[in-house]
Amino acid sequence: MDRTLKALSLILSYPTRELQQAMPEIRAVLASDTRLTAAARRALRPLVEELTGRDIYDLEEQFVLLFDRSRTLSLNLFEHVHGESRDRGGAMVSLVETYREGGFDPVTSELPDHLPVLLEFLSTRPFAEAQDTLADAAHIFEALNARLVRRESPYGAVFASLLQLAGVKADQDAVAEMLAQPDDDPTDLDALDEVWEESEVLFGPDPNAGCPQAREMLAQMDLPVNPAPRHAAE
Repeated sequence: MDRTLKALSLILSYPTRELQQAMPEIRAVLASDTRLTAAARRALRPLVEELTGRDIYDLEEQFVLLFDRSRTLSLNLFEHVHGESRDRGGAMVSLVETYREGGFDPVTSELPDHLPVLLEFLSTRPFAEAQDTLADAAHIFEALNARLVRRESPYGAVFASLLQLAGVKADQDAVAEMLAQPDDDPTDLDALDEVWEESEVLFGPDPNAGCPQAREMLAQMDLPVNPAPRHAAE
């Protein structure tokens, strides 16, 4: 198992007391992986420290505001590729079939394209295979990192690390297209409603191509995470 991808999957999951108890081991895994630069490992420390010692209810609320209420920070990858188009449903069906072909029937309340689920699977695959999959999502990781850095969130370091593990430079046109979308503020309810009322949001290099990048990115998948049910102020 790739323990770093497993660790990154866990710290991107909904915070729980069990996660807090596991943070010393997660800290050690991330600090020892030389595939990440020393700067990348240092950048992860503030998030590790927050998840270790901050009040669990504050962590839950922060997570919900960032990743559940903010569409532009969604951890569901197809949200950034298909928006609300019909292609998203077809891609989701293909993804579930891919899980089953790998002998896995996801046991999770999250959608199949949830990033922690993807990372959990990739942690079980040869790194070269995992790296190819991460590379297909590089533009998503860079855009999410930029948005989180703008909000001064320590979660940005996770996406910077994923981009580094991908071993490629993100397509800057695709990144720019994502960042051109209005950044919804989860504390501004009027602006948030306006974003969610948009009929379709399309990201990626070619929104008319039926998202071949996403299908290629998720052509190799398997294992689940089992996040706790949401109970922060949603």
